[in-house]
Amino acid sequence: MLLNIHDLSISFPSERGAIQVVKNVSLQINSGETLGLVGESGSGKSVTALSIMGLLPHPARVSGEIIYSHTSNQKPETFKPETFKPETRNRQTFKPETLRGREIAMIFQEPMTSLNPVFRCSAQVTEAIRLHHRVSAPEARDRALSLFEKVKLPDPARIFRAYPHELSGGQKQRVMIAMALAGQPHLLIADEPTTALDVTVQKAILELLRELRTEAGLSMLFISHDLGVISEIADRVAVMRQGEIVESGAVGQVLENPAHPYTRGLLACRPSLHRKVQRLPTVQDYLVESAFQPAVVAERTILDRRADLYRSSPLLEVKNLSVRYPVRRHFWGAASEWVDAVREVSFDVYPGEIFGLAGESGCGKTTLGKVAGRLLSPGAGSVWYRRLDLNHLAAKDFRPIRREIQMVFQDPYSSLNPRMRIGEALLEPMRAYLLHGFERQRREKVAELLEKVGLEADHAGRYPHEFSGGQRQRICLARALALQPKLLVCDEIVSALDVSVQAGILNLLLDLQRDFGLTYLFISHDLSVIRQMCDRVLVMHQGRVEAFGHPEVLFEKPENGYVRALVEAVPGA
Repeated sequence: MLLNIHDLSISFPSERGAIQVVKNVSLQINSGETLGLVGESGSGKSVTALSIMGLLPHPARVSGEIIYSHTSNQKPETFKPETFKPETRNRQTFKPETLRGREIAMIFQEPMTSLNPVFRCSAQVTEAIRLHHRVSAPEARDRALSLFEKVKLPDPARIFRAYPHELSGGQKQRVMIAMALAGQPHLLIADEPTTALDVTVQKAILELLRELRTEAGLSMLFISHDLGVISEIADRVAVMRQGEIVESGAVGQVLENPAHPYTRGLLACRPSLHRKVQRLPTVQDYLVESAFQPAVVAERTILDRRADLYRSSPLLEVKNLSVRYPVRRHFWGAASEWVDAVREVSFDVYPGEIFGLAGESGCGKTTLGKVAGRLLSPGAGSVWYRRLDLNHLAAKDFRPIRREIQMVFQDPYSSLNPRMRIGEALLEPMRAYLLHGFERQRREKVAELLEKVGLEADHAGRYPHEFSGGQRQRICLARALALQPKLLVCDEIVSALDVSVQAGILNLLLDLQRDFGLTYLFISHDLSVIRQMCDRVLVMHQGRVEAFGHPEVLFEKPENGYVRALVEAVPGA
């Protein structure tokens, strides 16, 4: 056995007393094995991983023991987590930092925040190599380039010189994997390494990790909220809820015959490529009724809805749209080289429709959404909203239209001002457009909107950092609704959320559409989400339209090779 965690408990002090986030957890990882650790955000997965690395913050109170034993060691290394708090460290006590990076390495969830933005990738990876192996700078450079080739980065020499912001999400994650491998570890902890990546990049990262496990004999602790992803890579799985392990076993056994209602709920939360349900089930549904079954939308209902939708004139018309970005400039600033982000794309969106834009990262989906909201100007083509040409509309004439077209972005935290209370964030657009009467009526509207998106009225006095990711996304929806829009552009708004929170947000979007008569331009790389939500979908690839039609037709038996590859990349498809 490589790693044995016995009776691990972790708590953090608060004004209301100690909050226990991990409760008597015991886990084992054998040599060459991958253990999947699954649960919702806040279930204690990442805290458990940080305790293995000795990276818990100082106020943490920890009990239990962690035993690491590799065949090259003469005896197992045992450390009781309570002994490596800074104030009690001593030379006789084994310290986990002696293993960190060399024997046990970790890939963190968000590569952009894990990589230092002011240093090139070369400096960050060679630093790890020189620290663990005490080699010269030229040798560290050669090893780093070899690692970049090993993790299959395109053009390793270019990426070696690049800064993190110059790389895609998948490339940054591969750099993080290369950095984790720099110490030649025996145990690799991967904390949500594929969250927010599109399905093809996610599939490539999972294949890479499987290859590295085979070639280097790595053992892995793979943390995820998605049981579909776990099914692709793990040998065994442990399901964690509110700091406790509620179920564990071989991955096939747990996924095919889950014993605990919580596990059944996690499996059911994820939308299916093969059916559309009236409301996505949540974990709570299965905790209340373990045999819960969601109601499937009948084909007749779908056909009747479409007949109603397409009787009217389009709300949004995009005609032969092209967008170019400069990628290189002359000394004096003039563009010398361009890239075509969108090339001759056309589509219509009807009132009340949920129109999907799907495809890999970089295919032009977000660019299209920004052009539709007049946040970007097209190079060619036109965008018509309510038969008005937005490209040629004067700023003063576009101002009332701006209120009707609102965007909800992928990262809710960066969309909200961290210094502004939530109530003020919702009041600001109302004041700008003189909506909802006087100040008293506006504050009443803020309370109403917060309750409408599933929050409480007294949340208006809190700041963004006091909410979870799912709650912040609900706040962003409330802020968009404050202006009484007709069209919402939703740009990957559930891609970084765990499956149970995602289900709640998707159900909320359907409720809001019914209550407010909204139309959605819904952007996502997740075909399962597109299948559940959208009436029609346009699939893009490298700026062009690859396929167009109803999602059940496109995804059930895809005739287009690119769409087939996307469908096959969906975990558990």
